[in-house]
Amino acid sequence: MPKTISLISCDDIAAGSTAEIVADGRIFAVYNVDGTFHVLDGICPHAGGPLGKGMLNGQIVTCPWHGWQFDVTDGKHCLNDTLCQPHYDVDIHEGRVCVSLPD
Repeated sequence: MPKTISLISCDDIAAGSTAEIVADGRIFAVYNVDGTFHVLDGICPHAGGPLGKGMLNGQIVTCPWHGWQFDVTDGKHCLNDTLCQPHYDVDIHEGRVCVSLPD
């Protein structure tokens, strides 16, 4: 049975902004793209940079360390189709961004 993790209040992340959240022993990157929330694994696969502290331009986040870019809606790397950052299905529950983690 999946485990649901509450990450952040929807009110705490404005449209066009990002947040880095540590929960359940993991680092999550949360993005608000025009009122729709997306969540990726918060560790960039290149060198461990903080994707939750990256610059969001539309639905593309740029890692602040070395510029790797990912589409936050599906986790795909912008230049290499074989790279995909883990992403999570988002559920809004009682005004909070939540994700479900597999067992």
